[in-house]
This record gives sequence, structure tokens and C-alpha cells, in this order.
Amino acid sequence: MTTLARSARFAERTARMRASTIREMLKVTGRPEVISFAGGLPAPELFPTQRIGEIAVEVMRERGAAALQYSVTEGIPELREWVANWLTKRSGQSFSREDVIIVSGSQQGLDLLGKLFLDPGDHVALECPSYLGAIQAFDAYQARYLSVAIDEHGMLPDALEHALAHANPLPKFVYIVPNFQNPTGRLLAHDRREAIVRICERFDVPLIEDDAYAALHFDGIEHPPLISWNSSSPIIYSGTASKLMAPGLRVAWIATKDHDILDKLVLAKQGADLHASSLSQYVFAQYVNDDAAFIRHIESIRETYRKRRDAMVSALAREMPEGVTFNRPDGGMFLWCEIEGVDTADLLALASQSNVVFVPGVSFFAHRERTDGMRLNFSNSGEEKIAVGIERLAHAVRTIAGATR
Repeated sequence: MTTLARSARFAERTARMRASTIREMLKVTGRPEVISFAGGLPAPELFPTQRIGEIAVEVMRERGAAALQYSVTEGIPELREWVANWLTKRSGQSFSREDVIIVSGSQQGLDLLGKLFLDPGDHVALECPSYLGAIQAFDAYQARYLSVAIDEHGMLPDALEHALAHANPLPKFVYIVPNFQNPTGRLLAHDRREAIVRICERFDVPLIEDDAYAALHFDGIEHPPLISWNSSSPIIYSGTASKLMAPGLRVAWIATKDHDILDKLVLAKQGADLHASSLSQYVFAQYVNDDAAFIRHIESIRETYRKRRDAMVSALAREMPEGVTFNRPDGGMFLWCEIEGVDTADLLALASQSNVVFVPGVSFFAHRERTDGMRLNFSNSGEEKIAVGIERLAHAVRTIAGATR
């Protein structure tokens, strides 16, 4: 059978499906000699493994049958209640568990939202650059993209307004990562937050707020989610336990006051996996129920990541040659680096020979129009390893920059 005949078996949407750059790279970075700044991996030594084990025993003793049985699609009431209370405290708005659905990781949430909103050829407005996992999820539904410019303070409201004013048709939604954005680590300025909400409201375009990194601030400042503002147009909030506890649990949530959207998300999820893991939900819900211990855990993560951010920024300043620029994020897990005149995909091929890897920036541009950037993860490596890895990377930069001049 010819390749063409084989490809005809598959739906047209599969032509847009690409392997995740990061997931594929993890196959290589499992080798102990490789220093990886590639994956968006939390620090595994900070996982509360002992407490999770204790809670698992408690859950089996107290909830055994329920934790192992089929459950409701929306999620267990205890966890939805916690999410509603947590979001109420952060936003100043009143949320109830009826406003929340639990999903199997925030990536499933993005997939379900794509399934819910997108027909082939529909547009999505997003940051430029934007989270590649979102692009991958929306590509599966044959989306097209309106790229909205950002600067060091996040999405530019004027650029969003211009994009929506000249869009024909309007995008089905605006997707944004406001807090310590993946991939750049940038923080959306406070005075831009309501402006973006109001622009979406004026054009009646739903706003999807991906807030995976909000708790990982290093300066002690809580930044209000976009869902804090009342809007006649839907705001759909996405949060996750992956950065708060452990990604292997695959516990995340979507919250919105628009129950028509939630009702359809429930139907979409029933067609995907019926419900998120009952056991994982009970374990996470019981862990966060101890508020003081949970706060201490988050503070430990912040302190560790802050030190690793500082180590990476210092190493970059010390090692990198002229023509390399980078930022110093106030939270999250990533920083963004640009190298004048260098295609970072070529740099990756060279750097990997020295056992250091990163994610080339082109993967984060919906139209793949920029090739001079790279995302560097600082959360998953200790300070000494960061110093060694950046030294190796800087050597590769000097080598390839010299070859291209």
C-alpha cells in the first residue's frame, strides 16, 4: 500500500498533528549525562512523596471503594469546593463548586476547549510567542491563528484590539497565559488585565485564561486573575495541581460562570475519559485540606525556584557572549533568551553534542516565524548543574555565532 493510500485512512486533522517537541526531547534527556533546560518539569525532590503515600493509605482506608469506582464527570465535590474557595480568595469574586469541572491535566482542558469551540479553519487569538501545548491542542482541530504581540509586560492591549478589529471572522476565543508566561516567564502588567478583559467583552469574544504558574511568584505579590473582573463575555479559567503538588496526578480544573460552556465541557469529557482519576482527586483534595502545610509546601517551591532563577540569570550574564539577551522573570519556571542571527534549532543540534538541551523558540510561534529564541527551564536543575549547563550552552553559542559571521 502506498504512503498516500495509508494517509487517506486518517482524518484530515491528523495532517496538522505534530509530535510535542518537549515530550520527544524527554526521551533524550533521561540520560544522566544530559543537562536539560528543556522540559517544563517541576523539581522532583520537592514532591511531597512521603505525605502523598500517607494520604493514599488514608484515602484507601476511608474512601477505598469510592476512590476506585467510576465517579461523576464534573469531579468529586470536595475538590470542586476547594477550587471554588481558592479561586474566590484569589479573585474577589464568588465561586461555587457548580462553576468548576475537574479535568485530567490542564492539557486535557485545552483539548476539550478546542473540541468545544473550534471548527476547521476557525481562528484563535493568542500571544506571540505562546504555549506550544496550546498550539498543539488547537492544531488538532485545524485552527488558524491571530498572533498578538507581547513585550516585557505581556500582551499588548492595543495589539489585541487591532487584531480583533481587523479580524474577519472574529476568533472563537482569545488564549492567554497572564502569570509568568510559558515560554517567556513574562508577567502581564496589572493595568493591562482589565483592558484585555474589556476588549474581549467589547468584541464578545470568550477569553481563556491559562493560569498554571500563578502561585509560583518570587516577590510575595499575588496577581489577580483575569476572571476577577466581571464581564458579559465568557472568561474561562484553567488551573492545575501539576505545579502545586505533582504532575503525575493529572489533576486540573476549569472554572467559569458560563454554565452553558461547563455543560458542554461535561459532555465533551464524557466522550474522552468519563472522569478524571477518582483516586488522584481524593489524594489531592486531602493534601490541600491541610491549609498550613499546603502553604509551607508552596513557599518551599517558591524559594527553591527563586534561587535557581538567580543561578541561571547569573550564569547567563557571566557566560554568554555579546548578542544574547535574556529576561529575569519574577516567578514561574522559565526564562526567554534570544540570540541575534542564530537559528536556535541549529544551536540545539550543536549543544546536544555537549549534553545540554533546551527548547528552540520556533515551537512557540503559531506561524513559526521566529527562529532566534529559546526557552530555558530553571526549575528542574540544581544551582551547580545550572552553572555547568549554561557554560556548555554558552560555548555552543560562541561556536555557532562565529560560524555564521
